[in-house]
Amino acid sequence: MPDSVRPSALAARLCLIFGVVALLGLFVLPYGTLSRNFNAQSLLQRFPAGLTNFSGGEFESLPNVSVALTLGWLSLAALAASLFAAMRRTSWLWIAGLVTLIVSVTALVLFNRALSASVAELVAQGVRARRIPWTSGGAHLGLFLPMLAGAVTLFAGLSQSRQWWERLNRLRGLLVPLTAIALAIAVGAVVVLIVQPVPNGLDRPLSLGELLTGKVDVVWYVYTTLFAPVTNLQDLFSSLKLATPLIFAGLGVAFAFRAGLFNIGGPGQLTMGGIGAMLVGVYAPLPPLLLLPATVLAAAAGGAIWGAIPGLLKARFGSSEVINTIMLNYIASAIFIFMIGSSNFPFLGRTYNLPFKAQGFEAKSLEFQPGARLAPIAQWLTFERGDATFFSFGAVLAVLTFGALWFGLRRLSARLWIALAAAAVVGALTWNSVGVPVSAGFAASTLNASLLIGLACAALVGVLLWRTAAGYALRAVGLSPAAAEYGGISVGKNVVLAMTLSGALIGLGATHYTMGGALDEYRLKVSLPVNVGFDGIAVALMGQSTPVGVVAAAVLFGTVDTGGVNVDRVLDKVNKDIVTVLKALIVLFIAAGGFLSRRITNPPPLELEQQVGSGGTPSGNLPPGEVAREAATPLPNLGASSESIAQDVIAEKDNRTSPRDDQGSGTINEREDK
Repeated sequence: MPDSVRPSALAARLCLIFGVVALLGLFVLPYGTLSRNFNAQSLLQRFPAGLTNFSGGEFESLPNVSVALTLGWLSLAALAASLFAAMRRTSWLWIAGLVTLIVSVTALVLFNRALSASVAELVAQGVRARRIPWTSGGAHLGLFLPMLAGAVTLFAGLSQSRQWWERLNRLRGLLVPLTAIALAIAVGAVVVLIVQPVPNGLDRPLSLGELLTGKVDVVWYVYTTLFAPVTNLQDLFSSLKLATPLIFAGLGVAFAFRAGLFNIGGPGQLTMGGIGAMLVGVYAPLPPLLLLPATVLAAAAGGAIWGAIPGLLKARFGSSEVINTIMLNYIASAIFIFMIGSSNFPFLGRTYNLPFKAQGFEAKSLEFQPGARLAPIAQWLTFERGDATFFSFGAVLAVLTFGALWFGLRRLSARLWIALAAAAVVGALTWNSVGVPVSAGFAASTLNASLLIGLACAALVGVLLWRTAAGYALRAVGLSPAAAEYGGISVGKNVVLAMTLSGALIGLGATHYTMGGALDEYRLKVSLPVNVGFDGIAVALMGQSTPVGVVAAAVLFGTVDTGGVNVDRVLDKVNKDIVTVLKALIVLFIAAGGFLSRRITNPPPLELEQQVGSGGTPSGNLPPGEVAREAATPLPNLGASSESIAQDVIAEKDNRTSPRDDQGSGTINEREDK
């Protein structure tokens, strides 16, 4: 088989590792969860047959999951074919991976459908949903690992194609954060295994097999609970509520990172953003049409001023922005407490009144004017029909319509306007007619329009950094200040600009808490969670200082924060602090580059990889004449110094390019000497 159509040795090795783990997990690990009670005690389905019951209760009629178990045998056959293809490095490796993935996903769907059918049958008999044990069932590691192995094998096999290799290579920046997440999950799993006993209602000691199975089940329960909010609409909104300020903080820190600066003053800039929003949102005598944007700009201005100060100090005096931003955090905190901590203060024997604090013992400002408040998103996306509340799919369908037309009409110059018009029509027709029922409390969610401001800021940061000359200058200063200055870029000016915009982005995060009422009131309160500014560092690192990465990392952190509350409520030895451990581990492993070698994070070209893997010469796609010339070229003298090699190369070039006289003897300089 030609080497140009074979998967690389590294790709085959990855397929072998994931395939063997999935093959063993199919028999050793639980196949699925049939039931789990409120104490996390479970009833587990094994493959190919058998149950493990940790609840201690008796179940009369079990769901019929025989079809899903039968597909488990097909998954086994597909995994075996994938292992054979990986060992032989065949061109059809991707087909084996695709079959494994399809069969595994089908088995998962049928397993969940069997549980749903049992639930529907009991509901039809008049049993209340909370008393049905199968509502908490789902897949387990025995089903999940073959899906993962199939996906890895699919893309590893497709990497043999140059086109697919280039596509996957563009996603190589995800390797470090994904590896860091995987390593953090592995270490966190060890912590859970050590500290959390197996939840069970049995009146006897667990056997060794039950103990090992129960430990694995506990780890699976913890992580599925941490990431479960993405599967529930109300929990998803709670996750986005926590993610919104992280988006602002992460963008601010990432913007400074791109300019070679470390902005650790997020808490102070967030505080000053809140103060700026309070001064305008409470006291500015503006009409509602102007008051709302003015309050948002005031929040940005407060953070920008607090970011510009260390930028100016670094540009003018060369002082460390790290030290200055840390010190300014304390100053901002003191100003914050001074303004809303008390209604008066003594000075030089006299007492002066302050108008900022609201009446009462709690340290908080007066309420923001109605025109300075950001509306909750849930109110926009819900409609009522009778006594029921529905979540509207109008926005989702409008976005899907826009995306489909934007990518489908690439050859039309007016595709933007066509896509926008079609999306507006679809949204208008479906906004109050197509949706799913939600609980009445869903409309009370405090996720507000500051999320949309954060997403807009992410888009603007991307355009500024990678589509403008100013962004190029900022990134050049971050990569090499000396080279940027040599190229005519003002380093000091860009340092001040970077710190100012970084502070403005973080300051905008205060709009979520003050204008959006995320703290249950439209006020600036002493309970403002300023530590979000520090969390932005972890978000920026995990997002690789890119806008899309920052948004994804913020949503991930918001999701696990929400899931950590549910873990804390059920388990007695594992609480929401496991989320803090995971975040710290992720930052640690990202700082270590995920312990990945340079060959993985920055691999050689595909042609060279294929030639070396086959034992041939790295000729790539060179013509035969060029291949012969490369083969005849002697290896460089590794024993010589680089200066000597450089001098030899220059001398050889001079001799090769110097003109000769008519007799072919001597150079022009030699003839002049004669």
